[in-house]
Amino acid sequence: MNYLLLFLAVAVGYIVALFLKKREFRNMEVFLAFSGAFLLSITVFELIPEVYETPSKSIGVYVMLGILLQIFLEFFSKGAEHGHVHLHAENKNFPWLLFLSLCIHAFMEGFPISEDNNLLVGIIVHKIPVAIILSFFFITAGYKRHITLLFLFFFAIMTPIGNFISNNYEMVHQYETEIEAVVIGIFLHVSTTILFESSKNHKFNLTKMTAVIIGIVLAYFL
Repeated sequence: MNYLLLFLAVAVGYIVALFLKKREFRNMEVFLAFSGAFLLSITVFELIPEVYETPSKSIGVYVMLGILLQIFLEFFSKGAEHGHVHLHAENKNFPWLLFLSLCIHAFMEGFPISEDNNLLVGIIVHKIPVAIILSFFFITAGYKRHITLLFLFFFAIMTPIGNFISNNYEMVHQYETEIEAVVIGIFLHVSTTILFESSKNHKFNLTKMTAVIIGIVLAYFL
């Protein structure tokens, strides 16, 4: 069921994008702010306490490696993980660099998901607006439908694959804490970037701030 829900999050994003108009798309910043706050809160409330059950400075090293990995991936994705898509309108070929970087990001997301935490909900809340933004730009840029669907299909299955490997391979369990710490670094970078970018020019926006507070409160009471 978890695998299906993770896949459907991207499918829902594509369906929503099909019916979006440019005016409605501008409101995505509010949903992104909510998803960023929610993902950050799940990370702080649940994942960080898990990896620090046995305090160790090495855990911080893996968290920093996760942050650096995400920065590296964003050289190629140009920030698609947090709502930025930069595709050349004149080039309708398959965007391999964007594809590979997003797939690595999505694959890593699946590892820490378990029945002991609420990360599944956090990933779904994060994936839906990102899938909407990706799909909307693919559609409005005039990419062929089969390229859009192929891209989204593989993007959608990467997180379930990561979670499947985490649940079924003993070798992965031996490095569970280290892998989770790396993913924490990825989440910290992505979620905080979403929050920083949701406030353009550092101006206060009551709607976005309300979305952020709601995201934090919901994550706490899950």
